[in-house]
Amino acid sequence: MCGIAGIFALGGALLNSRVISEMTSELIHRGPDDVGHHIGKDIALGFRRLALTDLERGNQPHYSEDRGLVSVCNGEIYNHGRLRASLVGRGHRFRTECDSEVIVHLYREYGLDLTAHLDGQFAFALHDTATGRLLLARDHAGIVPVFYTVVDGLLVFASEIKAILRHPAVRPKVDLRGLDQILSLPGLVSPRTMFEGIRALRPGERLVADPSGLTVERYWDLDYPTADALEPVGPTALDGELDRAARSTAALLDSAVRDRLVADVPVGLYLSGGIDSSLIAALAAGSRPGHTWPSYSATFPDDDFDESPHQRLVAAKLDTRHHEVPVRHGDLAARLAGMVRHAEMPVRESYNVCSMMLSEAVRADGTVAVLTGEGADELFGGYPGYRYDATGLGDSRLGGLDAELEREIRHRMWGVDIGYETDQLIAQEFRRELYSEDLAPGFDEFTVTSQRLVDTERLKGRHPLHQRSYLDFHLRLADHLLGDHGDRMALANAVELRFPFLSRPLVDHVTTLSPELMVAGGAEKAVLRRVAAGRVPGEVLARPKFGFRGQTSSHLLNSGADWFEELLSPSVVRRQGYFDPDTVGALVRRQREQGRQVHAHLDIDYLMVIATFALFVEEFGLPCLG
Repeated sequence: MCGIAGIFALGGALLNSRVISEMTSELIHRGPDDVGHHIGKDIALGFRRLALTDLERGNQPHYSEDRGLVSVCNGEIYNHGRLRASLVGRGHRFRTECDSEVIVHLYREYGLDLTAHLDGQFAFALHDTATGRLLLARDHAGIVPVFYTVVDGLLVFASEIKAILRHPAVRPKVDLRGLDQILSLPGLVSPRTMFEGIRALRPGERLVADPSGLTVERYWDLDYPTADALEPVGPTALDGELDRAARSTAALLDSAVRDRLVADVPVGLYLSGGIDSSLIAALAAGSRPGHTWPSYSATFPDDDFDESPHQRLVAAKLDTRHHEVPVRHGDLAARLAGMVRHAEMPVRESYNVCSMMLSEAVRADGTVAVLTGEGADELFGGYPGYRYDATGLGDSRLGGLDAELEREIRHRMWGVDIGYETDQLIAQEFRRELYSEDLAPGFDEFTVTSQRLVDTERLKGRHPLHQRSYLDFHLRLADHLLGDHGDRMALANAVELRFPFLSRPLVDHVTTLSPELMVAGGAEKAVLRRVAAGRVPGEVLARPKFGFRGQTSSHLLNSGADWFEELLSPSVVRRQGYFDPDTVGALVRRQREQGRQVHAHLDIDYLMVIATFALFVEEFGLPCLG
C-alpha cells in the first residue's frame, strides 16, 4: 500500500502543478520509502511508496512503452503474475517486477474494462495522454480508499483527505449527512465523507474524467441470486452440502492466503482469538512448513475486552513468534486525537486506537504487511443478526402506527423491510433532540433516514440473510472496518493489511452458496467452521462471537477521565455549536448512573461520537457554529 495524489484540469482550467508536492508530502506516513511525480499539461500525479515488491526498481509512476499512459497505484494486484504472462505473450514489455505495472498494459489491451481482470486491493489513477482521459478506480471490496473533489475546474484527488486539504482552493466544512451516518450506522458510507464537497469512490466504482467533465459508474457489486432462484437444501442433504461448500471454500481461501503472503519484505499475521484470523494463520502456516511467522495481538487489562488466552492458544499451536501489544487505560487519552486525525472522522468506538497501536508494534518489529481475517463475518453470516434472519424472527420492538412508520423508513432507505442496526424511527427521534438549535431546522434534509445508501435493486427479492450480508458489506465493512479501522490505522505506521477473505474469486464464490449453509444448526459461519475444523483449536471453534472492542464512553466516564468529560462539557459543545448542550449533559448523567443500559436498544455510543467529533473539529480547523 502506498499513497497517491493528483490534480486534473477539467475544461481548460489552469493547473498549479507545484501543489502536488505538498499534497504528496502529506502522505509520507503511508509511503516512507520513496516518492515520485509526473507533471503533464493538464495532469499532476504524486506518489509515496511503501516498498513491498521489486524493492530496487518498483517506484512509481508507471508508464507504457511509448509513455502515452501513466499510472500511480496504491495497493496490490495479487493475480499480476498470471496477467503479466498473458500480456508478455501479447507483446507487452515490462520495466519492473512490480505488480501494479500491469495496469497501464491492461488499459492498452482492454481500456476501461481492465478492472474486470484485477484481483486485488487497489485505488489507482491512470492518465491517457492521447485522449486526455483520466481514470480513477477503487477495488471491488473497498479495501483501498480514494477521495476526490471538484473545485475551480480542477479534479483534486488523493488516498487521504488531508492531502486534498493542502490544495489552496479547498475549504473544509463539516458534512452533516456524514455526521448523521456515523451517529446512525457503523461508520461512514461512500461516497459520503465528513467534509462537505469531498467524496469517496465507492467499492467497485470508477471515475472517468476528460476535458468535457466526469462520470462515475459501478463496474462491480456484490450480487446475490434472487430468493426464487435458490435451490432448497433438505435436512438429509445438509451435511453433504456443507462438506462440498467447505471444500470449495477452503481451496479458494488457501489460494488467496498464498497470494497474499508473496512479498519482498517480512509478512506477519494478526491473531484476534477468533475463528477468522486463526484460520488465516493456520493456512499461512500450512503453506510454508517450518517457517516461523510473526503474529501480533492486542491485550487488555479488562476481562471484558481481553482475548489473550485464545490468542496464545492459536500462537502455540502454529508455533508463531508471537507479540502481545498491551493496551492500557492511559493509552486512549494519549492517542485519541492522533487517531482522529488519521481516521479523518469521529468514531463510535475507541478500538481504532488499539488498531493503531498494533500497527506501530508491527512496524517496530520490522514487519511491513499483515494478513487479517476481516470480511468473513459479512460474507459467511458471522453476526447475531444472521441467526435472526435464519429463524425468521423480527427485530423491531415497535407496534401499531410506529411499526408502520418504521417500515416506511426502511423502505425509503433499503427498498425492503429489513431491520439494520436499530429501529430507525426511535433513533431518528433521539438524534433530532441531540442536534443544536441551529441544525435542528434542517434535520429532515440531512438525516440518514432521508438517504438512499445502497443499490436497492441488489436487495429486492433476495433472501433475508443475503440482504443483511449486502448491507453489512457496504455499511459496515467497506468504509468502517476496512477504512477508518483498517487502512487508516495501519498506514498511520506504514503497515499494509491484506485480506484473504476478500479475494474477488472467493467473494464471487460465496454468492453461489445457499444461505441455509451459512447458519446451520443455529451456529453462525457454519461453512467456515467446517473449513476450520482440524486446523483451528477446538476451544476457539467453540467460542461465541466476540467482537474486537476497546473502552467505551461509559468506562471513561465512570473512571473519572477528566479529558473525556472536558470534550463533552457544555462550554465545548456550545462553542462548536453542532449538538445541544443540555441533551449531551443529560446523556452524560444517565450514562454515569446506568452505564451501557442507557439507550442500549439503539446499539450506539453517541457520547464517543460527540467527544471524537470535538477532536475532529479542532484537528482540521473546521468552522464552529456557536
